[in-house]
Amino acid sequence: MKINVVRTSSENSDFIELVKQLDAYLKVMDGEEHEFYKQFNTIETLKYVVVIYVDEIPAACGAYRSYSNETVEIKRMYVAEEFRRKGLAQNVLTALEDWSKEIGFKNCTLETGKRMTSAVAFYLKNKYKVIPNYGQYKHVGDSVCFQKNL
Repeated sequence: MKINVVRTSSENSDFIELVKQLDAYLKVMDGEEHEFYKQFNTIETLKYVVVIYVDEIPAACGAYRSYSNETVEIKRMYVAEEFRRKGLAQNVLTALEDWSKEIGFKNCTLETGKRMTSAVAFYLKNKYKVIPNYGQYKHVGDSVCFQKNL
């Protein structure tokens, strides 16, 4: 299994396709709240995107955007179903954290849904701490927000 990590932007067609798969998955997971969350997940202006290829097949992705002078917000983390349980989410997250550190950011923050139990466990395993819900998620009971100092 040959893994290739590519830094790109949201204009990357493989990233766009993976995000379509992510959105279809989230539509099922989020249920009635999907439209609310969808408005915060546009990808048109993401400059910091990672796509992971396994044997030249796009398998996983993630992105970040500047949240403040010191903090990035991790967005659009996804591993295609057939590539799960192979450590690719870890590859994506590490690549995003490393890239944000290179640019000078000191923290990563993110939001996920409480129903996404595997995602919650993944972020906790990666030393992300639960923080009070921020921004648009402040009063959303099904959201859980995390932060990690880099």
